[in-house]
Amino acid sequence: MRVLISEEKIQQRVRELGAQIEKDYPDGVQLIGILKGATFFLADLARAMKCQARLDFIGISSYGKGKTSSGEVKLTKDLDATVEGADVLVVEDIVDSGVTLNYLMQVLRQRRPKSLKIAALLDKPDRRIRPVEVSYVGFQIPDEFVIGYGLDYAENYRNLRDICVLEETPA
Repeated sequence: MRVLISEEKIQQRVRELGAQIEKDYPDGVQLIGILKGATFFLADLARAMKCQARLDFIGISSYGKGKTSSGEVKLTKDLDATVEGADVLVVEDIVDSGVTLNYLMQVLRQRRPKSLKIAALLDKPDRRIRPVEVSYVGFQIPDEFVIGYGLDYAENYRNLRDICVLEETPA
């Protein structure tokens, strides 16, 4: 594997995103982290903001254990709190095909939040097959399989501090 984005660059960009979100939501925001990948990004982003931030998590998957989306989306854990009437910011590790986030945004819109936006650490616009509007983007990256800082391959590598390209699939 090789480092694509260093820990230092990640932390600097997260601070910048936190400042922008804080400015856009001075009265606070409900952050919804998508499990499991967004956990590290959500924690650092929330700490980078001075405004009130409520945290919740949702589990959704379209990958299984492979490197490409299965195209079939399933909810694996629902929210603990309502989003009705709230300013909601969905926090995602990576926007790839858009299949998962497109589905999730439809589900959340039905729950009538006051506003609904997306913050993603990584964006791969070249892979998009479903439309997704990302309001806050950490980094645009090329079409390579990345791991670290919450991103995994078969549940491994999430704890790496850098974002790395997995060049070969481990046996």
